[in-house]
Amino acid sequence: MKWLSVLPQQCILLMTCLLMVLEAVPIDIDKTKVKGEGHVEGEKVENPDTGLYYDEYLRQVIDVLETDKHFREKLQTADIEEIKSGKLSRELDLVSHHVRTRLDELKRQEVARLRMLIKAKMDSVQDTGIDHQALLKQFEHLNHQNPDTFEPKDLDMLIKAATSDLENYDKTRHEEFKKYEMMKEHERREYLKTLDEEKRQREESKFEEMKKKHGDHPKVHHPGSKDQLKEVWEEADGLDPNEFDPKTFFKLHDVNNDGFLDEQELEALFTKELEKVYDPKNEEDDMVEMEEERLRMREHVMNEVDVNKDRLVTLEEFLRATEKKEFLEPDSWETLDQQQLFTEDELKEFESHISQQEDELRKKAEDLQKQKEELQRQHDQLQAQKQELQQVVKQMEQKKLQQGNPPAGPAGELKFQPPGEHKVGDAPKHPAGGDQPLPPGHVQEPAARTDQVHP
Repeated sequence: MKWLSVLPQQCILLMTCLLMVLEAVPIDIDKTKVKGEGHVEGEKVENPDTGLYYDEYLRQVIDVLETDKHFREKLQTADIEEIKSGKLSRELDLVSHHVRTRLDELKRQEVARLRMLIKAKMDSVQDTGIDHQALLKQFEHLNHQNPDTFEPKDLDMLIKAATSDLENYDKTRHEEFKKYEMMKEHERREYLKTLDEEKRQREESKFEEMKKKHGDHPKVHHPGSKDQLKEVWEEADGLDPNEFDPKTFFKLHDVNNDGFLDEQELEALFTKELEKVYDPKNEEDDMVEMEEERLRMREHVMNEVDVNKDRLVTLEEFLRATEKKEFLEPDSWETLDQQQLFTEDELKEFESHISQQEDELRKKAEDLQKQKEELQRQHDQLQAQKQELQQVVKQMEQKKLQQGNPPAGPAGELKFQPPGEHKVGDAPKHPAGGDQPLPPGHVQEPAARTDQVHP
């Protein structure tokens, strides 16, 4: 079985997936009763993107390590703490030569990719003298001091970086969603300021009406409760609700048959609940809010069921959760429309930050406009100088024509010689004392000296 059959976006990626080697508990189930197509054994399951900027590199490293028999055997006996502590990384020294060679190649490709990203970023700001080695320090998923070979330290850094990044993924998502909601409210209020009193009242009434319409939906079952799972069992799986069996349910929704319910498989269980609240055809329903609702449901179930916090639910953990009181008699579930997502003070702080950003952009725009005007002024000045020079050349040509001299050439060069002046090399070629040219073949005799004495 593929030990990394799933790369969920919010799980502790490598160390948890390394343990996906156990077979799921075999149970008797007639999947012909289940709606939809079942998972075909041996079929490659497409893993979701982790959202990490080094996702492709991470996947390739995992795929290569999976091919080594020794490393794979160590994975089967390793626990989460051994993987987190880096103990498993030291086993890299024992893998086969061709695996190490392939890992070396992957690392060199990743370093080259990061250098290209750095260069592209620096070129965009017209920087020079790039120190790639220094800038590579910002990437913590590989050892930048050794860009050519993949060492145990690289595997250790890759595991720790993925762990940290993915553990903070949910928190980052929540913060981004909160900003999204505050921006929506900010833009709504800014729009209202542009309207007269009558239109403003109409818009406010429409807004309240849409809020009420959105909140008017069927009861949402508590995620992970018996009522919620039975609803999936009946409506999605097409099975008799009176025959609900937790073990069968687990096996049925372990889509890739790896013995775990990962985060994507859990999130799929909440689709029916979300459809009660959100409909993409309705103007009042925001699909961004629907995905945030799905994320919060999954987080809640993980906190309740995932005992060892490895971001995966085993059959044992799942069955143990079905025995709790919360499974049978859960509290009511509050959807996002029933919660206060931000306070007025938080909104004011957010708007202040936006205003500051707008002022900075406005200042930059003004500076750019001044630069544009200065460049235009310089351009106009050069054009004026060019016209003056052209006028001078034209006047000179007219003056030469009046004097009977040939005009200047196309480049403005003078093509006449003032009287009495000659260019260098233009000495007269006539014999001294005469203005007529010598006949062909005649050799000029030297001039007789007047002081020569004759016998």
